[in-house]
Amino acid sequence: MRRLTGNSIGILQGSRVLFSDYATDGPMWTGSGDRENRFQVVFGERFRAPPAVIVGISLFDMDHETNVRADLAAENITEADFQLVFRTWGDTRVARIRADWTAIGPVRDADDWEID
Repeated sequence: MRRLTGNSIGILQGSRVLFSDYATDGPMWTGSGDRENRFQVVFGERFRAPPAVIVGISLFDMDHETNVRADLAAENITEADFQLVFRTWGDTRVARIRADWTAIGPVRDADDWEID
């Protein structure tokens, strides 16, 4: 369990279309086998420590003639950013994906001070 200490907790949220491969005949739509798409999300304000990041698919457009296989994850989380990662495999054909994310963690407060 992650315990947040202090009085200032920040919550940032965002949404990102990761790709629209049907429009460009990209690899998620025309390819097969293992495929991956990464997008770097930069927080508008730094956290004091790496936040907890929750991700979810808010839109998916898949070919109905193939199996639907999807893996969405937040990876390489730091105080300043993280990678939003979508993976698929096999014969799955993905036209487009939009992912939403929420980051929750400690932030600096106006009353914080540091001694040099």
